[in-house]
Amino acid sequence: MGKARFLVLIGAFLGAMHGVLVAQAMPREDVIDVPAIGEGLCFHQLFQSQMVLQRDKPIGLWGWGEPGEQVKLNMLGKDQEATVGEDRKWKVEFAALPTIVDPFSITLTGGKDTLILENVLVGDVWVLGGQSNMEFPLSKVENGNLEIISANFPQIRILTVPVKAQPEKVESFARLHEWSDWSGRHFRKGDWDVCSPEVVRELSAIGYVFARRVHLASQVPIGVIDVSRGGTTVETWTPESVLRSMSSEPVKRWLQEWDEKVAAWDGQKDLEERIKRHHQWVERVTKEGKPIPEERKVPTEQRPGPLYDANRPGNSYAGMIGPLEGLAVKGAIFHQGYNNCFRGTEGALMYRDIFPKMITAWRQAFGDPEMPFGILSLCTDGTKQSLENYSEMMANPGPWIREAQYQTYLEFLEAGDEKIGFVSTYDLRRRWYHPQLKVPAGERIARWALATQYGFEKEIRWKPPMIVEMSREDIDEKNALVIRFDQAVGNVDDGGGIEGFAIAGSDRKFHPAQATHLEVGKDDRGRPRKDQKALVLSSPMVPEPLHYRYAWGRNPMGNVQAHHNTDLALATQRSDDWPLEELYLPDASQEGREVLQTIDARRVKGELRKLDEQRHRRAAEALLEKVQ
Repeated sequence: MGKARFLVLIGAFLGAMHGVLVAQAMPREDVIDVPAIGEGLCFHQLFQSQMVLQRDKPIGLWGWGEPGEQVKLNMLGKDQEATVGEDRKWKVEFAALPTIVDPFSITLTGGKDTLILENVLVGDVWVLGGQSNMEFPLSKVENGNLEIISANFPQIRILTVPVKAQPEKVESFARLHEWSDWSGRHFRKGDWDVCSPEVVRELSAIGYVFARRVHLASQVPIGVIDVSRGGTTVETWTPESVLRSMSSEPVKRWLQEWDEKVAAWDGQKDLEERIKRHHQWVERVTKEGKPIPEERKVPTEQRPGPLYDANRPGNSYAGMIGPLEGLAVKGAIFHQGYNNCFRGTEGALMYRDIFPKMITAWRQAFGDPEMPFGILSLCTDGTKQSLENYSEMMANPGPWIREAQYQTYLEFLEAGDEKIGFVSTYDLRRRWYHPQLKVPAGERIARWALATQYGFEKEIRWKPPMIVEMSREDIDEKNALVIRFDQAVGNVDDGGGIEGFAIAGSDRKFHPAQATHLEVGKDDRGRPRKDQKALVLSSPMVPEPLHYRYAWGRNPMGNVQAHHNTDLALATQRSDDWPLEELYLPDASQEGREVLQTIDARRVKGELRKLDEQRHRRAAEALLEKVQ
């Protein structure tokens, strides 16, 4: 028995002797599992010492005990009682409380047991959702160490939920040191902790920066609950029942594929094949005269198979959001999309269908149909788009996912939803698919929260500029597209021009566009006056432009933002509705063709590379004519 486990058992024994336990304490220095549901009287794992309770909403507390037992909770001089049901469950509800910055205790008594939660605050609780770019820890980001050594915030509290995926909803979660194959070490999960340099290094970088900014500006205690998990898709974060009720054809096809995969799984056959491969490996290594590692054992247990896959539709919701259902929270922020980039147009269409349903389901899970929900669009990955490779770099499903995220935001916004938020992250570019510029991403989504939820709307701007009109006009004796915005826009002030727009005619071949502000006359000195809310798009390669695209690449060109010292980036968007595959494959029928599930990346890139070559050739010929 390890020292830490021994101390836990001794502490439990001494506490029981006195009839009082400081509830569910857990030391850091050993790998110890505290089960999701304890024996005897216990709280749900959401309720621990160091936690933050949501202000201005009724406070529900629940847990388990002995059937028929009377339990009583005392909080700030108020008592609530309940009888434990036959299913061992109990629940009480206290009236809403305002912000409380002075720590207090909650006492639970039942039978001979007394549990005490200490150092509790009342403030705002935010949920952090998504995949690895939300999960990405503060210790791995640019300037992360500066944030870590500065992270002494006793009124910020942190809870990271252990990963779990299964088809049936989970009632609670364990508290444990969870092994990470990615990092090669254990991470402490399932405990509420006070924000400190020691603790915060493992927290979501975006989540920490968001919490820090909101807390510093509002002076309200902030709790963050991280339920993100790397490599996950939007459909796994949506309840399976919701997905099965949808009429979306892409969703139906995807559910059918998963159902067939689950039905075809044979755990025993898989085990036998693994055993066979193990013996073949041992035989080969032995012949080579190499030692067999002690930890390399013959497989003895069946694997759970696709039914328990983290990306089976609904599984991550059931395993990680399910345990949180019924908890009162302030809102959620969500950053995800990478793993939905592998199914071409089919995947993008499915994302667009599912994402609004997912947001609505999360709001229902936390009992607030108007819960604030902030969207961070998909981040960058791979080679940066430039004028040299512009068309080729458009052959990526990434911008289609970003478009689906932005359209989801617009859908809620246009329906009158004042609690939806959106920020772009494509301009926080790095080559790695985990771009380490997370601090500014966290700052951006914090601006949304502070402006809309904390009364700073006059001091802080957060809304991205929006295109409100497009027209075809004759500008300087050439056809051009004129797009108009709801606010003044310009390029990042780095000495360059506006970039990121592409235009196409009826041939559907997009080329990078020259973009300038619309000239609307002369001033008193005869200088051109510019309409800062309108841009003119043109290209010698597109004599009759019909449509535009903006920031259309996985690591796209794009530097348009709102004026007045902001970095409010224009969202990835387009005016056309041309499918990805039909747009780039010359032999694809334009009518009556089923949407492909995947793209032939090599063929698509080859076709787009031809467009780049044509454009470069045209530019070279124009230069030669000018010189001659």
